[in-house]
Amino acid sequence: MKDSGHARICVPVCARRAEELPGAAARAAAVADLIELRFDCLEASQLDAAVRDLGATAAAAARPLVCTFRPAGQGGGRDLDARARLAFWARLGGGVRAGRSRPPDFLDLELDLFAPEHAAEVLKLAGGSALICSHHDFGGTPHDLARVYEAMSRTPARVLKLAVRAERITDCLEVLKLLARARRDGREMIAVAMGEAGLLTRVLGPSRGSLLTYGAPDEGPATAPGQVSARELREVYRVHAVSERTIVTGLVGSPVAHSLSPHMHNAAFAACGVDGVYIPFEVTDLDSFMRRMADPRTRELDWNLRGFSVTAPHKTAIIGHLDAVEQRAAAVGAVNTVGIVGDDGLTGYNTDAEAALQPLRDLLTIRGARAAVLGSGGAARALLWALGERGARATVFARDPESARQVAADFNAGSAPLGGASFAGFDLVVNATPLGTRGARVHETPAAAAQLRGARVAYDLVYNPAETRFLREARAAGCETVGGLAMLVAQAAEQFRLWTGIEAPLEVMRAAAEGQRSRQ
Repeated sequence: MKDSGHARICVPVCARRAEELPGAAARAAAVADLIELRFDCLEASQLDAAVRDLGATAAAAARPLVCTFRPAGQGGGRDLDARARLAFWARLGGGVRAGRSRPPDFLDLELDLFAPEHAAEVLKLAGGSALICSHHDFGGTPHDLARVYEAMSRTPARVLKLAVRAERITDCLEVLKLLARARRDGREMIAVAMGEAGLLTRVLGPSRGSLLTYGAPDEGPATAPGQVSARELREVYRVHAVSERTIVTGLVGSPVAHSLSPHMHNAAFAACGVDGVYIPFEVTDLDSFMRRMADPRTRELDWNLRGFSVTAPHKTAIIGHLDAVEQRAAAVGAVNTVGIVGDDGLTGYNTDAEAALQPLRDLLTIRGARAAVLGSGGAARALLWALGERGARATVFARDPESARQVAADFNAGSAPLGGASFAGFDLVVNATPLGTRGARVHETPAAAAQLRGARVAYDLVYNPAETRFLREARAAGCETVGGLAMLVAQAAEQFRLWTGIEAPLEVMRAAAEGQRSRQ
């Protein structure tokens, strides 16, 4: 596969038996620019066979090879002290010297193997392979990353590799700063923040100087937390086309891993020929993200951030961080879209409100309709505003009656407790809660069939999965049902227009969302 840009995707191959390696490497080659052979994944009895057959595996891969043999504390599956690992590397080198295979392109050795007492042995082991000095921290992002970098810099390794776990998205800043330092120092480096909060380093790292980024194979589990598939990196995020000039957008919320938005927006960028990328931003601490990464006056990251979507739980809290809020968003009291233009600050919008009722146009007349809105968060507020604008009579139902009363008062609506409520006689019942969303709450619903019996239309704003428990209960109660995908696409299309000034390719976005949802 010819690399179409400066980014390179490395796919780890992890197998239990030696005979599985050539086939696994060949499959990985369909999406990989390099292949990492994880010898530590093999059963102990299979190591000699894997070393003996390295030439066959290399031929099947037809890609540059990175060989690793990780101990447990560095991401491997077995307790391996320095002596055991050095003995393995000696066996591998012996096989190369015997002519059974060419030297691997890279040998990835942990920092402790570069200690002075092993230095001569390690240099001898390298042979014709380039050395990578690596350090992994699966517990978090240490405060002394600079010290670790300096220790690695003193080794004879050609490439330095640092992988840490991002406990919060701002940990990515420390990783990207190290990449900038390595670039200034003229050092080749691989740096990645693991975990869902670290995804942006996997997508943006190569454009900031990382030698490569890691992507999981199509089959089998990821070999590190937060590792997305190589195919997704290539086809959805288009990492080979990302540069420091690329427009960056994303989704701010928690959780965001289930979202279809990256697939929609990145497909739209590609279809319209826009140099842009959309990345999920797992944000638990909104204040730190806004100050250190988003606000153009205080952020510590030099990136072309054009704006971002906002989802739960930040749609209301985000308002306090903005310089301006458009009239509709102010009336709703919730923002789902932020735009950033140069150094002029941040503006909040709400594209949910106009999109919310579009899927209902052919099912019922909104004016005069009795509508039950289940939930009291940002999505419920957008829906209540839209219903009020079109003359519906709305009632807010929430588990917390006081929360229901407060939200209802903002929109001249009624309120009632959700527990034990009956929706008989309502023209429209809307689930505006996250219950039923793919993940931990996928089997939950805010209302059962017995409560929904006698209602006309049940509308679920949850869009993933397509068939939620709420919709199944509503169908059992005899209701007409509407899922949330149409609203998702409509609000995303308006976001795309706000960020780019281009009309969004609706069908492209819809197809991308449906395709990804069917694969999950």
